[in-house]
Amino acid sequence: MNKKQLVILGTVLLTGAALGYGFAHLPSADSAPTETGQKREILYWVAPMDANYRSDKPGKSPMGMDLIPVYADDAAAESAEEPALKINPAVVNNLGVRTAKVERSTLYHPVHTVGYVTPDDDKISLIDVRTEGWIEKLYVKTENEWVKKGDPLFKIYSPQLVTAQTEYLQAVKRNNASLIKASEDRLKALGMRDKQIRTLRKKRQVESLTDILAPQDGVILTLNVREGMFVKPGDTVLKLADLSSVWVMAEIFENHIAWVAQGQAAEMTIAGKPEKTWQGVVDYVYPVVDPVSRTVKLRLRFENPDLFLKPNMYSKVRIKGRSRENALHIPREALIRTGSSERVILALGEGKFRPAQVVSGLEAGDRIEILSGLHEGETIVTSAQFLLDSEASMSVGLMRLHTETGNSTEATDHAIDHSTLSHDPASHDPASHEGGDHSQMDHSGHSDHSGHSDHSEMSHDPAAGTATATEMEPGKGMDHD
Repeated sequence: MNKKQLVILGTVLLTGAALGYGFAHLPSADSAPTETGQKREILYWVAPMDANYRSDKPGKSPMGMDLIPVYADDAAAESAEEPALKINPAVVNNLGVRTAKVERSTLYHPVHTVGYVTPDDDKISLIDVRTEGWIEKLYVKTENEWVKKGDPLFKIYSPQLVTAQTEYLQAVKRNNASLIKASEDRLKALGMRDKQIRTLRKKRQVESLTDILAPQDGVILTLNVREGMFVKPGDTVLKLADLSSVWVMAEIFENHIAWVAQGQAAEMTIAGKPEKTWQGVVDYVYPVVDPVSRTVKLRLRFENPDLFLKPNMYSKVRIKGRSRENALHIPREALIRTGSSERVILALGEGKFRPAQVVSGLEAGDRIEILSGLHEGETIVTSAQFLLDSEASMSVGLMRLHTETGNSTEATDHAIDHSTLSHDPASHDPASHEGGDHSQMDHSGHSDHSGHSDHSEMSHDPAAGTATATEMEPGKGMDHD
């Protein structure tokens, strides 16, 4: 061996020794150097496009992408922070996200409804007769005529009234006080007024026809007689209503009943005079809910000095409902209602959002009371919250936090461990897997077995014909060649 060959051999040996030393000091697969030179512990590998896909060693994801490591220090830092949905500020701006503060103040809830005008029952008089007789003359000919208190309504001929007048005049003539008092009481019982009795005593002449007078101002609502008709006690001759004050009958839905109470102020407008607003009060809240319409009746009282309000007029009513003191409330549009729960989206700042389960209370216009789940001063999303809620529902950590708060089941946690799941041997053909190692097998494009997941770490025993999945992702199918 000459000198040249010795030089080449020495160079090769030195190069091999250097390479061997370098490979010996490379970081292991389960660690990586930090800035201080310390090794970082790798917990597992995840797919770049699917954080639910995990593996205990490097490899390819179902989409063919390289798995990326998750280090212990990064996981610890993330777990120390509150789970939140992070969105780029530019995306937040493009989504048109708007926010509002949770406020605490007094809630007022005006109740709007419609009603119709009706006479005040307390100011309705039924005019009848207290003795048999005949209507000889009617002073009011038609309904809806206006009369004043003391105006004659009709004349009646009654033999009993004629006899009672005669007895009264005889008692006056004899100046018998007891007879006068008894005769006077009988005339009143038969329907004569004090003024008519005084006129009779003054004239000392029996009137065969007796006037029946109006007991109050009002309008004739019903007129049931005509001249010449025979009437007897119990027959309603006419109905007289004083319209100086009227009732308005309205209805509200049962979910508004908590805001309405007797004595509250009310306002009313009429289509025939929209520029005027009538002021009234809630006179009575009926205690029964209508089983068909699911509404509660209200009776409101309004003054009607100019008699503009007519029975059966339609009206729009606004009731100044009860106030809820020191109530925590948010904009009604911010509340997300589902079939079993209610929630809002909290804006944590710096593009971070998180769902929060709440319990709502009474509604007051565009505000809604929050009984639990929020605190005064917190910021919530009022626009695009449904998009954020949909995105948050895809995050395992956020949904676990949400379901734990709402006492829900753990079914939303998709990181389910199937390491001990075994399959029915009938579903695998031993002949097709004989001696095969399928750790890197691509099963795309074959039959789907719903309810199973990725089998990149699955090995098959040809003798038993079974398969064991070390890591599976729920919701994805298993394919076999």
